[in-house]
Amino acid sequence: MNEKENNRHQNDTAEECQADQATIAPLISDLSKKDGEVRERAREALVSAGKLAVAPLIEALESPTEQVRWEVAKALGQIGDPMAAQAFVRALEDEDFDVRWLAAEGLIALGHNAFAPLFRALIERSDSLWLRRGAHHVLHDLHGKQPEEILGPLLAALEDIEPVVEVPLAAQRALDILAEIED
Repeated sequence: MNEKENNRHQNDTAEECQADQATIAPLISDLSKKDGEVRERAREALVSAGKLAVAPLIEALESPTEQVRWEVAKALGQIGDPMAAQAFVRALEDEDFDVRWLAAEGLIALGHNAFAPLFRALIERSDSLWLRRGAHHVLHDLHGKQPEEILGPLLAALEDIEPVVEVPLAAQRALDILAEIED
């Protein structure tokens, strides 16, 4: 491909991306509609958009409206992009139980890709009961599907009588082991 064709391809790609972003914003807006069918169609279209919808959905996960956060968490979980891991971890502390549940399910679907952001959050905010409960749900579900040396001690710390003290230490060890494995 010569330079002129390459520039045209880059411009076409940029225009497609802008066009896609222009269609994503109204779909995200539709997630706040009262009509459940409208919300469901919008969510399905966002899931079909896949990776292009992930960044706007992550931003929408901060919506003040519980229904929007639920729809967004559901869509992100169905897309399954690792870029959403950090947003799911934050959503484990959402005030709405259903959003927290969907965030945990999204992290479970991400598997190994959820570990580093989840472990870091447990190191920093072990005093958050909702975070610990969500992390327990995620790790319990993934236990047996991942290396025991990573998840076993952290699960035990989450079940300990003093989780606020034990969890950060176990999470740091799990993060260290994870780093060794990935090197």
